[in-house]
Amino acid sequence: MANQAQSPLHFKNQTAFYRGKVRDVYSIGDDRLLMVTSDRISAFDVILPRTIPFKGQVLNQIAAYFLRATQDIVPNWLIDTPDPNVAYGYRCQAIPIEMVVRGYVAGHLWREYKSGKREICGVVLPDGLKENDRLPKPIITPTTKASEGHDEDISIAKILELGIVNKDLMDQLCQKALELFDRGTQMAKEKGLILVDTKYEFGLYNGQIMLMDEIHTPDSSRYFYANTYQELLDKNLPQKQLSKEFVREWLIANGFQGKEGQEVPVFTDEFVEEISQRYILLFEEITGQKFQKEPQENLEQRIFNHVNQFLENVN
Repeated sequence: MANQAQSPLHFKNQTAFYRGKVRDVYSIGDDRLLMVTSDRISAFDVILPRTIPFKGQVLNQIAAYFLRATQDIVPNWLIDTPDPNVAYGYRCQAIPIEMVVRGYVAGHLWREYKSGKREICGVVLPDGLKENDRLPKPIITPTTKASEGHDEDISIAKILELGIVNKDLMDQLCQKALELFDRGTQMAKEKGLILVDTKYEFGLYNGQIMLMDEIHTPDSSRYFYANTYQELLDKNLPQKQLSKEFVREWLIANGFQGKEGQEVPVFTDEFVEEISQRYILLFEEITGQKFQKEPQENLEQRIFNHVNQFLENVN
């Protein structure tokens, strides 16, 4: 669900444009990217018909917060944030796999396990696990990075067999993903949260591994509240969580899982407001900072003005 769409904005030294599910990505010059995080929301690899106020600002600012907090583990693409919805950085050669790290039996992993699977992405799981159990140690369940449609689960062995990356690079990606997950886990713990699972995207810049895209946001991660985790687990009750899983659950309850022939149910105004408030809450919970709502009127004009002013000074 990503394409070479018409560029909605035009910036100084812009050389290309790419529209993703949530982000509009502008190539600036030969080796820089400008990433505008929109208020679009996707689930099951489908862009949903309504936008969510402040969602783009929340995602961009959380991603920048964590990118800056983890750059000692692995260099990342971010150089600056010229607008609350915008990130500017290095254009990397993307490695076409997503490194999904899971610490708990939740979400997609639980759905696969519940269906009877005991080997997921080459990782063998024991019988007797229940939803939201903590795994003995975090596991990596990679997916292919699809330009269209659904990303697909894949094992590390299959990645190597297909020659997507070599063993040395794969080992480094696994090591960095686990180190990032450990840092994210510690940062979440300090705020009374549990980092349940997340995904990382890596690329190469001048031959060096770089962390790309967003990191530890509610679009790429799932969080539980630590203080209620054990009690709810013991009672087999759903976890209180900060993620967009509740959006997926609402869609499933309304007959949509992104399968062929299914129609996307329409969000009510009240549900849109609830999603927006949950995103803002996650920002405040995970960063410990008060969210400052930026004006939403003339959003594109604000972004255009901030970015052009920034680009005038950066080159």
